[in-house]
Amino acid sequence: MKRTSRNTSQTNESEKNTHDLKISRRNFLNTAGAVTLGGVAITAGGALLAEKEAKAAVQEAPPLPWKYTKLDPLEAGKRGYKNYLAKGG
Repeated sequence: MKRTSRNTSQTNESEKNTHDLKISRRNFLNTAGAVTLGGVAITAGGALLAEKEAKAAVQEAPPLPWKYTKLDPLEAGKRGYKNYLAKGG
């Protein structure tokens, strides 16, 4: 008699575990919808933030025609070498 009650209790436990793992269609769709809306909200927020940063970084160029200035090749080379090392390449 004890063995059957033990087997019955194990069966009831396993049925409870499988019942807990089952999910209804309604719960699944609600969860999937919430995850989708959250992803859309995060994406839209990131796009708005990036747009603000892009507008802030835009600088206007001087009006055309630009004045030509002759560069000293040695001075340009020195500045390029110095800034390459200073800025980390």
